[in-house]
Amino acid sequence: MRHRSAVVVSIAVIGALSLSACGSRGDKKSADGGGGNSGSTTTVTIGVDAPLTGDLSALGLGIRNSVDLAIKKANEQNEVPGVKFQIKALDDTGKPAPGQQNATQLVADNGVLGVVGPLNSSVAQSMQQIFNDANLVEISPANTGVALSQGEKWASGDKKRPFKSYFRTATTDAVQGPFAAQYLSQDAKKTKVFLIDDQKTYGAGLAATFKGEFTKLGGAIVGEEHVNPDDRDFSAIVTKVKSSSAEAVYFGGEYPAAGPLSLQLKEAGVNIPLMGGDGIQSGDFIKLNPKSQGDFATAVGLPVEQLPTAAKFIADYKAAGYKDAYETYGGYSYDSAWAIVQAVKNVVAGNGGKLPANPRAAVVDAVQKVSFDGVTGTVSFDEFGDTTNKQLTVYTVKDGKWAVEKSGTFKG
Repeated sequence: MRHRSAVVVSIAVIGALSLSACGSRGDKKSADGGGGNSGSTTTVTIGVDAPLTGDLSALGLGIRNSVDLAIKKANEQNEVPGVKFQIKALDDTGKPAPGQQNATQLVADNGVLGVVGPLNSSVAQSMQQIFNDANLVEISPANTGVALSQGEKWASGDKKRPFKSYFRTATTDAVQGPFAAQYLSQDAKKTKVFLIDDQKTYGAGLAATFKGEFTKLGGAIVGEEHVNPDDRDFSAIVTKVKSSSAEAVYFGGEYPAAGPLSLQLKEAGVNIPLMGGDGIQSGDFIKLNPKSQGDFATAVGLPVEQLPTAAKFIADYKAAGYKDAYETYGGYSYDSAWAIVQAVKNVVAGNGGKLPANPRAAVVDAVQKVSFDGVTGTVSFDEFGDTTNKQLTVYTVKDGKWAVEKSGTFKG
């Protein structure tokens, strides 16, 4: 189904993922210009950084495959005349140190003109400066940590964009945490919540924004605890939750810890829902927790399966035969890759039909201006590089599957 083509640009491919078609040996292979001439093709690499192995690989493989699909479609449609795209997918295992190493590797490859990823906000923190120094555009389909785009003082109203090259198609925790708080307070009618986070950038930030909105609405935080991302024994916390009179648990973190935590609560007779963010809204959460019925999660955007704009993506993904699901971030990953494709297209069109020498900075500028109808709706970015799409969805576990509970736009 996929085959390798001869290229000059060096390629790192994870696992069994092979390249999209990239032309013949006679093609010119460089992202440093010279691609618009008759009979020649320039190869542009789109990098991917995600956890392709380890606990979070279900989400990471969905990201990788969705970018691969976007690249295949761009090549099939000859979306950018004179340019063929290929993928370079690197595994960060969900940790900052490998992510930083991957960023350095991607920057060193002159064929890479854009990167999709990472999954984790903490990993993004380790990569942003490296990409920015090299004028290499980075678009995350999953990062929600607000400071990544608005600076460390964003909560006080002092919003300053730290890195021009950083963008995301996922909305932020400044929206997601409060949206969850509004649902628990106003829809689920919960007045007492026990708050737990995994101390990572994503989890701690999500819990903080949830707490701010929930207390603002009159709710009470009846207990707070911090766990480690690798913790799987929550007996001490279960005891505290059991004696707290909490009506729900809000967990800032990801499904590898959230699933066991919820299961241990239920097995101890604490029959209250656990709610988290998009980091737990995975089929693997349910696999880890057969008693997850009634738990909640928020996710960025509207349900992909219910979007008319996503029907072709879903059909094409199935037809491509990927063995891993596209998961929560598939549509956002496809749109992230397509934003890079469109930016390259606009740069080529504005330069006489070929890439300029050293095109990375031009691609960064072009991404800032893109606007198109994508899988997840209109794709465009504001002055911080954040998505202009502020819609979210609350899901609940029903009969062993995540089901839509409520969709809408956060009202601050």
